[in-house]
Order: sequence, then structure tokens, then C-alpha cells
Amino acid sequence: MYYKNDTIIIREFTPEEFSLFSTLFQNENVTRYLPYKTPEEYKEMFDKALSDYEAGPFSRWGIFNTQNNDFVGMCLARIFLDNPDQLEIGYTLGENYWGKGLGTEVCKALVDYCSSLQLKKDIVAVTDLDNIGSQKVLLKSNFKRIENLIRKDENRELAYFILQKK
Repeated sequence: MYYKNDTIIIREFTPEEFSLFSTLFQNENVTRYLPYKTPEEYKEMFDKALSDYEAGPFSRWGIFNTQNNDFVGMCLARIFLDNPDQLEIGYTLGENYWGKGLGTEVCKALVDYCSSLQLKKDIVAVTDLDNIGSQKVLLKSNFKRIENLIRKDENRELAYFILQKK
């Protein structure tokens, strides 16, 4: 996965960028809608991303500002854990990048990437029920909201969005 436009670059993380990755999740506003993870779990997540680059085609990638190479956030594409017949996309942006249209740009890049794999799978995304900003991004990106997803193991109900394969 590599994507670049006038605003953002999406690329693989380097092993030296763990501190950028982990700092993103230290902001309580950023993690408000995410399941709780320990610092060790974020390290495992980062290490898995690095190892996934070799295995491909799915992983987590860094999002960087094209103008100054500032770290914007991270995004992912993977087989959806709740339904292996679907591909899941997601992103987490640093708070200073909220409300600038970057979520929509990232969403489009991830949809294009998943579509380019020609796996003929629906693309889905889930958000916390209260994460209205991300829900608006998904609707703007032509996803349709369907019945909420219930994760019994996490005791969570999530807003569930789908972009059906063509």
C-alpha cells in the first residue's frame, strides 16, 4: 500500500516510527471511541504491522502530511474479523488533523486499494455508536449504514457500514 496526493502520503511504517504510532494513542480524545489497549498491546499491534508488510496485502500504515512529513495518523485494511467474506478498513487521525477532510481522503484511498486487490468482497467499516464524525465520513464515502454489529465478547454495539462490491 502506497498512496500520495497533494495532502497526504500513506505508506509503511519504519521500525523507528513506533514512538509516533504510540503517541497517537496517548491522546484521550483520539482513543475515546476505541477499545482500551495497554502500551504493550500497541507495541504488539505495531510489530504485527511491520511483519504484515512482508506477508501482504493487509496491514496498518502510517498517514503523513505531504507538505511537512508530519505524522497524521494510521489506517488499516484487513480481512474483517467478524465476517471473513468482507474486508474492513479503518483509520485513526491525530486530533490536530480532525475536521480537515483527511478522513474522507484516507477512506477513499483505502477503498481504492481494497478494490484494486480484486478480491470481490464487500468493504466494511465499524465505528463507536457515538463517533458521529467518522460515521459522516463513511456516508460521504458512499458506504451504507446497516444493522448495528454486536460484539458479545467485548460487550459492545458498533455502527456497521458497508460498501458492496460491484
